[in-house]
Order: sequence, then structure tokens, then C-alpha cells
Amino acid sequence: MPGELERIAQIKDPFELLRVATQRLAEAQQEVTELARLRRRLIQDLHAQGMSYAQIAQAAGLSRGRIHQIRHTGPAPEGAFLGSGEVIVVTPLRPDPASDRTYVALDDLTTGKRLEELARTFDLSVSYDHVTLDGEIDLNRPGMLVICGPRMSPAMRDAYGKDPVIAWDRDERGWLLRDTRSGAEYRSGQEEDPQRPYDVGYLGRLPRPDGKGHFLAIAGIHPEGSLGVVHLLTTDIGSLWGQVGADRFSVVIGTEYDPDTHEPLRTELLTPIYRHDEDS
Repeated sequence: MPGELERIAQIKDPFELLRVATQRLAEAQQEVTELARLRRRLIQDLHAQGMSYAQIAQAAGLSRGRIHQIRHTGPAPEGAFLGSGEVIVVTPLRPDPASDRTYVALDDLTTGKRLEELARTFDLSVSYDHVTLDGEIDLNRPGMLVICGPRMSPAMRDAYGKDPVIAWDRDERGWLLRDTRSGAEYRSGQEEDPQRPYDVGYLGRLPRPDGKGHFLAIAGIHPEGSLGVVHLLTTDIGSLWGQVGADRFSVVIGTEYDPDTHEPLRTELLTPIYRHDEDS
């Protein structure tokens, strides 16, 4: 760190110095946040394994009061379920039939905004990107939170194909999600007769195409399903983190929603939370 500081301080161009110093400060702040998250998680894990806070403090060379302070302050460990440092919320672009312009649908915008708000509660930095009209998206980046199903993106269709348990399919009634282990199929209530305000969605952590990491994938058969997935994340992310941590997994989520506002009223796990390392 002192060497890096010296290197930056020796930059002669004042505007370049300002730019580099600002960039490095942002990086340093992210590192501090993630170290604080890691420290708090370690204390929680050690305590869960049976160590008292006094024992942890003694072994770490810290005071018991300091251990208690760390345990109750700083970013919550479960924020790592979404990523570390900076995350990228991705939504699909859609064509405007009345012009040559593109836009993000209001439902996708709402889902993306709520995912952003959730990430920020864990002190994560958030940026945005989009799936292009032809379905292109660079998935080989860290911190990707992609709200897009297989219909709108060949890249996402290929990614979902790597899931060893949950499969997307389509027939004359529309899209569905299939649990290949149990054989159960899950469909939207919008395809039933009579229709009912119920949708299903996918939540999973899938491998990047380059094999150098993974990304979080969210998609509903309809937009209400995606919104329901994010609703479940906001209410139960701690439980999800406790069960899968940062490993690959997938699960199907059902959402009952208000037929007038389309807001989620109740969400439920329709399948077990399948850890993919158990299926490799």
C-alpha cells in the first residue's frame, strides 16, 4: 500500500493524479467493506462452532468488547450472497414498436431497482448493464446479477442449459420450469383456465462461460415471477446464504401476487434448493 501511494503521488499531471487517486480511494473503500464483512462472518462462524466470544477474543489478541463490536457492526455477511465490492444489475432491452428506440420495461425496471436497493443495504456498489436486443450480454465479469430468461437471450439460454437439475422448457401452453430430478413441472397461473394471479420464477448461481466464476440468474415465466424472486431475496437472503453460501445452486420459486398492482403477496420455494456441487 505505501508503494502504491508513492506511485500515485509521483504522477505529474494534476488531472491524471486526481483521476487515479479518486479511483484508488474507491477501490480501497470497497476493500475495507469486504474485509469488515469477512471479519464479521468469521466471528459468527467461530461462535456457531462452539467458541465463546471471550475465547475468540483471546485467540485473536483482541478484547471481548471489540469482538462484540465487530459482531454487531459493519456489513452483514449474507450480502456476499449477491457478490463482493461491486455488482452489476442486468436487465433486458426491448424494442419500441413506435420508434427506433429501445427501452427497459417497467416491470424489469422495478425488479432491477429493488435488487439494487437490496445490494446497497449490504454496502455493495451497484452499476447497470443491459441484455441487447439480439440477446447479447458479457457474462464473463464478476458480480453479475442477471434478470433475464432464456427467451430473450441465447447467452442466457446456454447458461441455463448448464443447470444439472432445473430446466426451462416450452410447449403449446407456454414456458415452464421442470425439476428433472422429481419430474415435477411448474407453470404460471396466467396459462391456466381460469387464470389466477400466480407465477413461478428461477433463482440460481450459474457458471460463467469462461469457467472463471459464476453469476446470479433471476427469471420469471412472466415479470411477476422475477419480482417474486427478488421479494424472496429481500425477506430470506440470510437463510439462502446459510444453505448455499457462494456455491452454485438453483431453486424454483412460486409467487402469488395482487392482480391489480402485480405486487408479490406471498412467495414459496417449490423445489428443494439444489446445490450443484452435489450433482457434478
